Formats: sequence, structure tokens, C-alpha cells
Amino acid sequence: MAELREHRPALRSPLLSWRLKAILPVAGVLLAGLLVFVWVTLSFERPERHAVILVATAGAVAICGVLLVALAVLIQRPLMELQREIAKLQAGDLSVRVHFAERSDEIGNLGRNFNEMVRQLRETREEVERLHRTQMSRAEHLATLGELAAGLAHEIRNPLAGIAGVIEIIGRDLPEGSPSREVLKDVQQEALHIKQILSELLDYARPRPPVCRGADLNATAEHAVALARQQVLSQPIQIELVKAADLPQVEHDIAQVQQVLLNLLLNAIQAISSAGRIQVRLESRDAFAAVTVSDTGRGIASEHLPNIFRPFFTTKGHGTGLGLSLARRIVEDHGGHIEVSSQPGAGSQFTVWLPLRKPAPAEATS
Repeated sequence: MAELREHRPALRSPLLSWRLKAILPVAGVLLAGLLVFVWVTLSFERPERHAVILVATAGAVAICGVLLVALAVLIQRPLMELQREIAKLQAGDLSVRVHFAERSDEIGNLGRNFNEMVRQLRETREEVERLHRTQMSRAEHLATLGELAAGLAHEIRNPLAGIAGVIEIIGRDLPEGSPSREVLKDVQQEALHIKQILSELLDYARPRPPVCRGADLNATAEHAVALARQQVLSQPIQIELVKAADLPQVEHDIAQVQQVLLNLLLNAIQAISSAGRIQVRLESRDAFAAVTVSDTGRGIASEHLPNIFRPFFTTKGHGTGLGLSLARRIVEDHGGHIEVSSQPGAGSQFTVWLPLRKPAPAEATS
């Protein structure tokens, strides 16, 4: 802000220049008319005409004086008030307003426009401050979460590995026909579920920065689709991939983008209760590549849409609620963003926008 203020031109006082510009044309016309009048009057060489000349001269001077007073009241005062309020605005005071905005003329329009501009600036600053507080709170939350995740990794992973080993030994010792074997399978599945939750928590709390290189985004999406198709071999769900033939190389972290697309695909699979179709479409738009994952599932309720990217928010009844949050973070780390649209009963559509060239990190400014 200080640098911007240094480059702003200083406001010049309007006390002289505008008066001259306003009064000189009027004074010139009056003076020209007076000179013509004097020349005509003197040409008759009548002494009684001299008094008329004095009266005309006094009238011209009076007209100029009245005009100056009117201009001072109608224009000078609003200009000086506007100058004072602009100086306060430059100093950072966004509560300023001009009182001549109540006038019903062009000067009043100027005042109303100025007051409206200040109001919009004030609302914009309040919104920026609110977003800044939100980001700071989020950063503190993530820092705390990172410490918690590190502790969980140490306290849970080692005992979990021991439990898994004991379960495997017990399973080998049980007779082939023992019903306890099925129970052990369930225990193993739950242990894997705990491991998956812990891994997602660690990925979210301590994200790895993307290692981007130019690669074929079609191939990245194709690999994610192939993995998703393995999940629906026994289900009547079709997954269609529509590649973009004209898509240039896209700078991205292949593993991370595959993780994002696979997460969206698995969510789409879980949203389809019976038969359905999922489409993954790639296209190039200006300097971005777009990957759209659409499904014919149950959709997302409108009241849930604003919250689906929040950490730990889920409508599935199971899982951590970190998948979409982690996906958005990965995409934003690539310089892109995710858009979503959904209608209950009509499916959902997620679009991942990735820049063809990852933006360079902004340099820190003092």
C-alpha cells in the first residue's frame, strides 16, 4: 500500500484554475459587449451617456461577482469536501462519505458514485480480511492435524502391524473347515480399513508437493479408468473414456493426478446403486486441460454441495471424508481448480481444470 501511495499523483488545489476557466469566458463576453456599447455611446458624444456606461460597467462587474459566488457555493465547496475525503481514503479510512451526494444534480451524482465506490471498497476489504482469517485458521488447523497424524502413525501403525501378523498366524493354525476363518477375514478387512484411513490422514496432513513434468494427460486418465474398471467387474456399471486427440502435453504429477481421478471415479461408482454409466471426458480449453467425470448416480443434495470439499465431511456413512478435500488440494497445488454440479437423482459432474503449464511459484515480497 505504501508503494502505491508513493506513485499516486498529489491532488492539486482547485481554488484558482477552475475559477479562471469558468469566469474568463463570461468576463470576456461581458467585456466585449461593454466595449461595443461604450464605442457606440461615445460616438454620439453625449455627456448623459457617460452615466449609462458607468452603470453598465458596474452591472458587468456585479454579474461576474455573483457568478463567482455561485460557483464557489455550488462547485468549490463540494470539490474541497471531495478532496478532503479522498485524502482520508488514501490514508486507509474507508468510513468516509461526502454530504453533497444529497443534491439532485450532476454534482450530487458524483457524490453518490463516490459514496458507492467507498462502500464497495469497504465490503471488499472486509471480505478479504474474512478470507485471510479463514486461511489462517485453516493453516493452524492443518499444522495441528499434522502433529496429530505423526503421533497416530507412531502409536497405531506398529500395533496394527503386530495385530495383522497375529491374525495371519492364527488363520494358518485354524482347521480348513473352521467358521472362525470367515471372522478372521473380516478382521483383516477392518485392519486394512484402519490402515487406509491412517494413510489418507497422513496424506492430507503432510501433503507431498507435486513433481510436475510434461506428460500425456490422456494416458494418466486412461490408467485411472483402468483401475476403476477393476472395481466394477461384477457390477452393471460402464465406464467410458473420451480422450482429447488435440490435447498437448500437460505439466502434472502423474501419480497425484491419477489419485485425484481415481478418487472421483470411486465416488461415482459408490453413487450408483445398481446399473449406471460413468464418463470421463478430456478436452483442451485455452491454456487449460479439463477432465470431466460425470455419472448417472443418485446425485448430491444442494445443501451438501458447499461442504463436500471440507475435511472429514461425508454423506456415505463410512470413510474419512478426506478424499475430495485431498483431491482439491492436489489440483490447487497444480495451479488448477475443481468445479462440481449435481442434481439429486440426476447424477453429478466434477470437472478438474489443470493449466497446460504449471504456474511458477510467486516470489516472496517484503
